[in-house]
Amino acid sequence: MPIRAEHEIHTRRKGRNVGVGLMLAGFVILVLALTFTKVTNGDFELPSGTEISGG
Repeated sequence: MPIRAEHEIHTRRKGRNVGVGLMLAGFVILVLALTFTKVTNGDFELPSGTEISGG
């Protein structure tokens, strides 16, 4: 059974999928960095009227 060469459309799809995956990973890292910065800034407080109840 010979190994078939990958079709050109699959190569383009793989490239597009890698690009979308990298953009998604970058967005997630950006959101995590902004959240971490906001929480560790020191002036993070829950909005007034918000209570944390222990179930």
